[in-house]
Amino acid sequence: MNDTELLARRFQEHRDRLRAVAYRMLGSVVEAEDAVQEAWLRLGRTDAEEIRNLGGWLTTVVGRVCLDMLRSRTARREQPIDETFVPDPVVRPLSATDPEQEAVEADSVGIALLIVLETLEPDERLAFVLHDMFAVPFDDIAPIVERGAAATRQLASRARRRVQGATPSADPDLGRQRKALEAFLAASRSGDFEALVAVLHPDVVVRVDSGALVRGAAASKVLRGARAVAEGSFAFRRFSAWSRLVLVNGTVGVVTAPEGRPLSVSAVTVVDGRITGMYILADPERLEHLDLPVQEA
Repeated sequence: MNDTELLARRFQEHRDRLRAVAYRMLGSVVEAEDAVQEAWLRLGRTDAEEIRNLGGWLTTVVGRVCLDMLRSRTARREQPIDETFVPDPVVRPLSATDPEQEAVEADSVGIALLIVLETLEPDERLAFVLHDMFAVPFDDIAPIVERGAAATRQLASRARRRVQGATPSADPDLGRQRKALEAFLAASRSGDFEALVAVLHPDVVVRVDSGALVRGAAASKVLRGARAVAEGSFAFRRFSAWSRLVLVNGTVGVVTAPEGRPLSVSAVTVVDGRITGMYILADPERLEHLDLPVQEA
């Protein structure tokens, strides 16, 4: 094995962690892969023998790449993210026999949290993600954001307060999540409007991100209240026969794929057996880039 092959093998040992860092930083599967690939290219231009802690070095490099991408994204954006935005989901099959084990293997950062992270300033997001989610010391983060360790600590503290104040509560039990979603799908398939309302919290909020090009009834929107959400769901209940339960970012969700063509991915929050939030990605362009297990029941 030559030096390049050995370095590639060492890099592969860290790839999953690097992808997880980049995904939490960017909320995009495609951009996360781009950031990880850029870290590999930078490693190839570096004397690896001089790197004492490869994992730590790669993590900070990915963090720096992601920060540059976030800053560029913020500079290009003429308006702030609107309330219909839904980040890319990480979708895994839901095992009928051992959903808890599937949850261990799935990405554990929820869609609702990613939405909150999207509202943070780039430097705040970096400090929070690297320190609070991956235990990177502030001394290592400070050079990336070009601040001292104390100021970097304050960035993470501000981000933490915003995250804690804005992230909705949710039942972590996969069994109860599954029961609520099965009831939702059964009511939709049978056309039972009142049963559909019953499984929704009175103050349920649904955001649908269909992208910029979709118009009409399927366009991006926010719905609030059980009856409004039920009415919106009824408008598309003809597709419910193709809806299958999956894991979406570690919680039970739904992929709808008529004849194998992905139409939407839905993540939910469940509290006391009722759905309190639903986050639906229905952007055709972004769905094309996701690896979706459309056949899982």
